[in-house]
Amino acid sequence: MIQMTGYEKNERRRLFALGCLLGAAVFFLLYGLSPLDVTNDAWLRGGYIEADIQQHYAGWMFYRQSELSIPFCFSDRINWPFGLSVAFTDSIPLFAALFRLLEPFLPSVFQYFGLFTLLCFVLQGGFACLLVGLFSRRTPIVLLGAVPFVFSPVLLERAFRHTALAAQFLILAALYYYIRGRREGRFFYPGLFAVNCLTLAIHPYFAPMTYALTFALFVEHAVFHKQFAKPAALLAANLGCTALVGWLFGLFSGGSASGGSGVQYGHFCMNLNALWNPVSRGMGKWSLFLSAQNQTLGNYDGFNYLGLGMLLCSVAVVIVVLRWHRSSILKCLKNRFGLLFVVLCLTVFAVSNVITANGAVLARIPLPQFVIQLATTLRSSGRLFWPVYYLIFTCCVAALIRLTRYQKQWVQTAVIGVLCLVQLVDLSPALLEKAGSFRPYSDAGSNLLSQTDSSLAALLDATEGRYQHLVALGPLKTTGLSLALYTADEKMTSSDTSFTARYDEAQAQQRQEEFVQAITEGAMPQDCIFFTEQEETFLAVAQAAQDQGAWCGVLYQRTGDETRFPLVYVIAPGLEEFTHPLAMEFSENYPLHLANYSDDFWDHGILSLNLESIGRQEDANRVVLFYDTPFTRQKLEGATALSDGEGGVYPILEVSDQDAGWLMVTLEIDDAHCLYNESGQCKDLEVLS
Repeated sequence: MIQMTGYEKNERRRLFALGCLLGAAVFFLLYGLSPLDVTNDAWLRGGYIEADIQQHYAGWMFYRQSELSIPFCFSDRINWPFGLSVAFTDSIPLFAALFRLLEPFLPSVFQYFGLFTLLCFVLQGGFACLLVGLFSRRTPIVLLGAVPFVFSPVLLERAFRHTALAAQFLILAALYYYIRGRREGRFFYPGLFAVNCLTLAIHPYFAPMTYALTFALFVEHAVFHKQFAKPAALLAANLGCTALVGWLFGLFSGGSASGGSGVQYGHFCMNLNALWNPVSRGMGKWSLFLSAQNQTLGNYDGFNYLGLGMLLCSVAVVIVVLRWHRSSILKCLKNRFGLLFVVLCLTVFAVSNVITANGAVLARIPLPQFVIQLATTLRSSGRLFWPVYYLIFTCCVAALIRLTRYQKQWVQTAVIGVLCLVQLVDLSPALLEKAGSFRPYSDAGSNLLSQTDSSLAALLDATEGRYQHLVALGPLKTTGLSLALYTADEKMTSSDTSFTARYDEAQAQQRQEEFVQAITEGAMPQDCIFFTEQEETFLAVAQAAQDQGAWCGVLYQRTGDETRFPLVYVIAPGLEEFTHPLAMEFSENYPLHLANYSDDFWDHGILSLNLESIGRQEDANRVVLFYDTPFTRQKLEGATALSDGEGGVYPILEVSDQDAGWLMVTLEIDDAHCLYNESGQCKDLEVLS
């Protein structure tokens, strides 16, 4: 086992410090000082880049109002009345717990996401210099070689979007310890042990990434040094401590893979074009030279663009190695069989069983359901490529250093400098966009409460201070984040789980059914305000709620072309009156709408697809579908025709309730798709008797 000398330790400390300064400089260059103002939360509320940052901030706001407990990060104000860990709102558990302890000393408005991201850039630079320093003793070369790492596209793409995922220094640290371990014949490093434990205190997706590299080091060390028992015991201890950290920061408190975005493993996969496709969520342009290519499904979350500099360098290195160093590279790969194995596993997992290329799905490889359920725990699989991504960066920089090691320093500096220049020039559109995003920050408009003429904001103003709890009678996919911020501001609790990454789906469904039952049985809680984005749920309880003195209605939102569409349905107990140009109160004159339901036969509530297989060709585009609610059933009873309010009157030939939960209405109509307007919304339908 090789030990470092005192000089080498001091040199590495110096490189780490210089790298930290480099990372800090890049942060200030891109974002300035604005995000470091802990009392400035406008960019968080406005949804910087996209609305997910609102989720992170709302989780922290709920947690700072909650009682301190062990495990940390558990808030009974989210997923009320059961509670949930803010680890599942991606609120960075380590920082949430730290600043919750300091709550008595914090200002009323406090955000730590700018400080955390600065720390990520600082440590990204520090570990990048340590990593490159393993291949060169020349400080200018090391600093230049670290530049692509601190300007990494995947780092810039996640910073202030999925803030916790900016902690990619964890991957660089694991890579650094892997290479050191192989060189020094060591398996155990306190730093690597700490890195693995830290993953669950920041974001659980980092755990399989750093442990993959740890496993590679463990396997290779066991084979080449004929040692298994001690490294295995240390690895088991590391896993145990990591699990303890996960428990301490609430990762095992109320979360479940059963609930979340509603998609399974394979949706957020990595496209086969990811390394050269400069396309991501919320950014106009990543590359000055390469054009955007198509994607499909959730490929945007598998963003892994290398940058033109790294792409060209990768190709050049592969050509040189295959032409002049084939035997040495084969020997290297043989000696790194553990690393090669985890690279293969991470890549396969990232691509997933749903293989996509450009805008096409090439294949869907069937997997057992239990495998799908297990893999769905890490359903954003494209992220798992990041260790391979940074390994490519490391190999490119290391190869350039090795290939020019006998040249004068200025030649080596020039070669690495050209790599950095091409990389940064290519990324310049994204860098300029990032640099302008906070100077000054302009509201992205994703907070529905800050928009002009917001009916939702007006209703919440009218009910301010009236309620203690916000109850979601279904997923609030559009309004959930804005309502979460409002609820936290008002120090209310929220039963909504739509803004959390994981929750117990069965538990949430049971709770919603209990509230619906309470309303319909005349026992509606008066200290709760109810929201749903599902009209059928609203219509199932609206009449009963109105009979108990609640204001019931739908709130609309206008689009850019002045078209209005339903935003959310509201039941507000005790609110006697509310009027707004974009609100409609529930009454006997409330219109009907087709069920927005599609399957192999139904197209948005119209029977029109594959009818020859069931022998109903004559019903094509004539049978329409409604949810079976008391209100709808009452309206259709004795009705003779439907009117679309624009002069179209369509006689009703038959009403059938043979399928539970549905009312199927046969109309005398050529094509029921005319019941939808140009914007794809169902027209307001009236019944004629």
